[in-house]
Amino acid sequence: MTDRLYFRQLLSGRDFAVGDPVGTQMVNFVYLVGDRETGEAVVVDPAYNVDDLVDLATADGMRLTGALVTHYHADHVGGSAFGLEIEGVRQLLARVNVPLHVNRAESEWVQRATDVSASDLVEHDDGDVVTVGTIPIQLLHTPGHTPGSQCFLIDGRLVAGDTLFLEGCGRMDLPGGDAGLMYDSLRRLSGLPDTTVVFPGHQYSPKASEDLAVVKKMNHVFRPSSAQQWKAMLGVG
Repeated sequence: MTDRLYFRQLLSGRDFAVGDPVGTQMVNFVYLVGDRETGEAVVVDPAYNVDDLVDLATADGMRLTGALVTHYHADHVGGSAFGLEIEGVRQLLARVNVPLHVNRAESEWVQRATDVSASDLVEHDDGDVVTVGTIPIQLLHTPGHTPGSQCFLIDGRLVAGDTLFLEGCGRMDLPGGDAGLMYDSLRRLSGLPDTTVVFPGHQYSPKASEDLAVVKKMNHVFRPSSAQQWKAMLGVG
């Protein structure tokens, strides 16, 4: 499968949305994933400059057949943030008519944030698989940052959104955040094979990806060994 797998990690402000001050400051990663032989691809968390993302895929000989959403925040799917309107899935649908794959618990949040309709979304449950050409993408429901946050497993790669960064994890004090659920989600991810390569939703550390074994050693979110220790570290009851 590795020979067929098309996988690109794109950084906002550098690889696309060049000159966009918000995209540059937020250092979002967007991912293109597909099957080189069939030419089909999906985009993970399109935001800031959708035309750039579609054009990059096209230049690689790929056509977008869907989008995967890790969670509803505007820097990942578009909408209002920082008093600005950020491009995202609504603009993507205006250019290419593709389904948006979301976790069932995130569906309403995505609709409210982006003004897309329910008919634009494909709702998924934990463990579902989205196939792009012959490439399977396993969907893992990892609530905590938001109710329907999800990560994607692709041939030994974990596209982790804002659930897990190489250093730290997503905030839990925003609407829909839950520290207890985040602890459970992080414990679940820690059980993946150590050779799994973590690809986060933002470049908040010098490296853009890292083996899970290394992340577990250096990331403080894996230090607590119980929910009580976790909450004590966060200073929550």
